[in-house]
Amino acid sequence: MHEQIIAYCERADFAFWAEPVNAVTNASFLIAAAIMAQRLRGSGLGLAWALVAVLAAIGVGSFLWHTFATRWAGLADVLPILGFILIYVFAATRDFLGLRWWWAGLAVLLFLPYAILVARGIGLVWPGAGANAAYASVALLIVLYGLWLRHRHPATARGLFLGAGILAVSLTFRMLDGPLCEVVPIGTHFMWHILNGIMLGWMIEVYRRHRLAGRPAQV
Repeated sequence: MHEQIIAYCERADFAFWAEPVNAVTNASFLIAAAIMAQRLRGSGLGLAWALVAVLAAIGVGSFLWHTFATRWAGLADVLPILGFILIYVFAATRDFLGLRWWWAGLAVLLFLPYAILVARGIGLVWPGAGANAAYASVALLIVLYGLWLRHRHPATARGLFLGAGILAVSLTFRMLDGPLCEVVPIGTHFMWHILNGIMLGWMIEVYRRHRLAGRPAQV
């Protein structure tokens, strides 16, 4: 668990600050969490608050990964991301689609098999895609929810499509980190952080707007 790994272009050795840009740009997640915490004040949206807490944890976990570069730090990076996805799948299934909580729970249970199957399918077309294929499955899932909602809740659908688009651009920067290493010595992974901070904050905002729009007007 303490074995160190060089996984990104910016890192040339195992010093704590070997990836300064990748490390510092994790502030994007913390800034997004702070902004959404302000916007959620008084909303009473428990799941949205849970997403904000996990978003902050993503920033901390990713910082640990890009400074310590160990396997345990890699888990600290990945697990909060998975947690955010699973909470959002539950929230989206229950509150966007209007299904019962047990259907939302089933959607959570089915996410990992879905992601594995999609990632394997992408891997057949693009060998060596690795984690990029798993993240692509998330973008696809967001689009599928958007398509389901495009007539019933068009504003929410548009928000989801925008989120999927930002994730697609972000994923492109993640994929280009290695291939462009000789041209861009600091790599492009830092843009994955910046854009993902924006995207995850936006996804919470989409949920907030949807829930508040569904409330009866206050007299």
